[in-house]
Amino acid sequence: MTTTETTGAWLRRYHPAPPDTPLVVLFPHAGGAASAFLPLSAALAPSVESLAVQYPGRQDRRREPCAASIAELASRIAAELAPLTRRRIVLFGHSMGALVAYEVALLLEGAGTPPLAVVASASKPPSRFEIDFGDVDDDAVLIDRLRTLSGTGTGVLDDTELLAAILPAVRGDYRALRGYRADPGTRLSRPLTVLTGLDDPMVSVRDATGWAAHTTGGFRVRSFPGGHFYLERHRDAVAGVLTDIIRRSP
Repeated sequence: MTTTETTGAWLRRYHPAPPDTPLVVLFPHAGGAASAFLPLSAALAPSVESLAVQYPGRQDRRREPCAASIAELASRIAAELAPLTRRRIVLFGHSMGALVAYEVALLLEGAGTPPLAVVASASKPPSRFEIDFGDVDDDAVLIDRLRTLSGTGTGVLDDTELLAAILPAVRGDYRALRGYRADPGTRLSRPLTVLTGLDDPMVSVRDATGWAAHTTGGFRVRSFPGGHFYLERHRDAVAGVLTDIIRRSP
């Protein structure tokens, strides 16, 4: 049985491990919650521990306003992770979470405590992140986008009450993304791995290679069958990628 441990407002631990266990910090997609990573956390345990980030505006933090910007999210999360940087840490972000993870990594590196590596999943590179979200105040527009990405079950999209619970977080995150602009003068010095779905309607394999411009460390791309949420079908393979990165890191 999995027991969720709340580590402050921002972090969730589903499978506790000894303090010297390598750590992967998991950053959810737009509208997503920490619990989306429960299967990946289970796949990584017990050799790798996971901490999943819980953004404000959803689940147990639903009464809090969503972050106004990606920079705000990154700053708050980096502060939460600072006491953990003595451990061997890899940052993994999916979709919006990839951009947040990247910005957190830059902040940690600037503080002299960089992660071992960053893994960016299903996201255009920061320098090319320009997406037309449409009218985010229109529920129909948001629902149509969710259907296109296939990241939310059709049962949820057809349930008025469940939609009312998730749409505010989606809307808030899209607003934060709409204002995101990467600093062209900064890049990571740590290795960067990019994962993508071969049929992702948002991110092509060519888009994924653009992340190479954002690190002076090692870089590689790995693609999986599937769309924007390929991770749901390939979590064991993704867990293997993360475990291998930790194993190969000095």
